[in-house]
Amino acid sequence: MTASGRGRLIALEGIDGCGKSTQAGVLAGRLGALLTFEPGATPLGTALRTVLLDRDQPPVAGRTEALLMAADRAQHVAEVVEPALAAGTWVVTDRFSASTLAYQGYGRDLDRGELMDLIEWATHGLTPDVTVLVDVPLDVASSRRRGTVGDRFEGEGTGFQQRVADGYHRLAGESPTTWLVVDGTGSVDEVAATVWSGVQDMIDRLEDGGE
Repeated sequence: MTASGRGRLIALEGIDGCGKSTQAGVLAGRLGALLTFEPGATPLGTALRTVLLDRDQPPVAGRTEALLMAADRAQHVAEVVEPALAAGTWVVTDRFSASTLAYQGYGRDLDRGELMDLIEWATHGLTPDVTVLVDVPLDVASSRRRGTVGDRFEGEGTGFQQRVADGYHRLAGESPTTWLVVDGTGSVDEVAATVWSGVQDMIDRLEDGGE
């Protein structure tokens, strides 16, 4: 979707296996928006993604992981997201800043205040207009990932995944005006319909408010 003014940024979030990537694609298609993702949407990001997610790579310390994610996001914003928004194009991204707070903050137990400062610096203050949390129980996500070769994060134990899930719920609860929590356990079409309806309502409120 394009507009005469600045575009809108919509981020889809959730634990691995929740179905957010599928829903991001459906939503972007309906909006006519640019579809992108993290980490790895730029040439630099592709290299960082390998270091961050490939199980065959050397171990990455938690703080290093957060810095690499921030580097990927800074390049993503500079090269992909911000130019599109400035041109009036809407952007749907599969993961954005909330992933850092959920995975490195709640999952790795890094200081969330420090992470927020890092995110602010990396994005130059850019935040999503709407963040959609595709919410599924851990066992559903695990069953959806069965038979696939998981990345480094997917290989973490259930304790880590539960901390990430709990973190997402806390983040959504702290910002109810910009977060949409959607039950992701239904069919692709059922979830997509709920996402579409909820996003339309939230964008309408933003437009009415003149934001």
